[in-house]
Amino acid sequence: MNTVSPNMSQSQPVIRQLDDAAINRIAAGEVVERPASAVKELVENALDAGARRIDVAYADGGKTLIRVTDDGCGIAPDSLALALSRHATSKIDGSDLLNIHTFGFRGEALPSLGAVGRLTITSRARGHEAAEIAVSGGQMGKVKPAALNGGTIVTLRDLFHATPARLKFMRSDRAEAQAIGDIVRRLAMAEPFVGFTLRDVSGGGEGRMVFRADAETGDMFDALHGRLGRILGSDFADNALRIDATRDGLRMTGYAALPTYSRGSAVAQYLFVNGRPVRDRMMIGALRAAYMDVLSRDRHPAAALFVECDPMLVDVNVHPAKSEVRFRDPGLARGLIVSGLRHALAEAGHRASSTVAGATLGAMRPEPAGPARVYQMDRPSAQARVAAYQAQAPGFAEMAGAFSARVEPLSDPADETATDDVPPEALPLGAARAQLHENYILAQTTDGIVIVDAHAAHERIVYEKLKRQMAETGVASQALLIPEIVEMSAEDAASLLELAEDLARLGLVIEPFGGGAVAVRETPAILGACDARAMLLDILDELADQGDSGSVQARIEAILSRVACHGSVRSGRRLRAEEMNALLREMEATPHSGQCNHGRPTYVDLKLADIERLFGRT
Repeated sequence: MNTVSPNMSQSQPVIRQLDDAAINRIAAGEVVERPASAVKELVENALDAGARRIDVAYADGGKTLIRVTDDGCGIAPDSLALALSRHATSKIDGSDLLNIHTFGFRGEALPSLGAVGRLTITSRARGHEAAEIAVSGGQMGKVKPAALNGGTIVTLRDLFHATPARLKFMRSDRAEAQAIGDIVRRLAMAEPFVGFTLRDVSGGGEGRMVFRADAETGDMFDALHGRLGRILGSDFADNALRIDATRDGLRMTGYAALPTYSRGSAVAQYLFVNGRPVRDRMMIGALRAAYMDVLSRDRHPAAALFVECDPMLVDVNVHPAKSEVRFRDPGLARGLIVSGLRHALAEAGHRASSTVAGATLGAMRPEPAGPARVYQMDRPSAQARVAAYQAQAPGFAEMAGAFSARVEPLSDPADETATDDVPPEALPLGAARAQLHENYILAQTTDGIVIVDAHAAHERIVYEKLKRQMAETGVASQALLIPEIVEMSAEDAASLLELAEDLARLGLVIEPFGGGAVAVRETPAILGACDARAMLLDILDELADQGDSGSVQARIEAILSRVACHGSVRSGRRLRAEEMNALLREMEATPHSGQCNHGRPTYVDLKLADIERLFGRT
């Protein structure tokens, strides 16, 4: 090619040493992407200083003012100027960049903010007088005496005034304010024993309180549960499962919601590593894989998970904003997340989200106000009902035996017993009393009623039995008469062959065929005739995206789900009382029976108090 490169001048390029102001502005571009990034850096500094109370205020979405006040250890007057120097920090000594126990460690945040805005730090350390220093556009002022009882106040005004081109890329004040709120809430989740407030002071004055979370008390799980309930809402707290799992030096704690409490997008997924909020693709993929068997593809789980490990096992210095991490053994971390969540979901048994009952009650509307209606309160006898049918239109009497609702007679309480002499009504799903529309079972409990979708519930029970049988006997494979050769790059072939043993346990047998080719010799028999090449490409895509693949298992379980659907009780079949009660008892003993194979609830539990409230009886 004879064209001149657009990136190089025709004269000899000259290498220059950039001045400190330019260096700081470049660093600010990496660290401070938007006002929320500045809030993140300042709040993390406050947490590293041991603060127990942090107040954040902003104006105009953080573009004109960000102020963070804390009651931490403060900065001595003779260290204020050094704090604004690049790569000056009290958090590490520089000898080990892996053994990191704090949020910050690079010493870039404050000088970067001072390079692109007007920054003022007022601080008072124990045993020292309060002092203040200001920096604007990289120009540092002198340290001056100030008035402050303790802690630190960092005020940042006119963000990006020194780099006005960046202001053109800012979003609306509302969008930037929402991003600030998200950052503060994530950090508040990570530190439940620290109090947080967030105020919008646009227009001056005390402003409007946007978020407040007082310091929680109790043990770690109680404090976290209280903080999550305050941030994510009581519905999440009521329907979240406690998570506590360990594996080879890694520990995962937190709360994950029931499958029937799912969201339409991944907005309620919060992940932390050693207390640091992260957005890590591998961890997000592991979270989704854990719920793969209980949620449809268009639904997303809600969870707040905290992975704790030795700092030497994870590298947090792989992203300018420290929002991504790299585990020394990513497979171990992924396995912990998947197995820990699946174990908790299995232990939940038939439990379903309380929001299902809430939505059901919300769908019931009281009758419009009007003239009082007269109700016949006496219940007619069976003979009276038959006489009434015969007295009505011809043919109506013959319909009496074909109602879509069928009531089971109450048996003698002495005969109606369950395991260990517990009355059926005292069991979690109660005793069957009726079948509605040849599909829905109406059961009575000690404090309410339960409505069960018999087809969906039985489908889940059959599906779990099929999975259990497959785990015990293995996946049968079928040998291909002529092995299918799939061409790919040598790197992709090597990645696939590393999983050969795992894939063989699922009935997919592959072998190297020279160069970048892979020979598929056997496929899972349950899949029937399948496109082996498409299956291998799907596995490669998952490996590239998540570092692991569950594609084959997902396909097998999808087939089992369809088999379970066809082998379960069909809508329209009338069930006897003993069949309905047997189904309820199986649901109580089967993991994941609170939702069908597609993530929809299999039953609704309505409390008697709520039902009475609908009729104005309370």
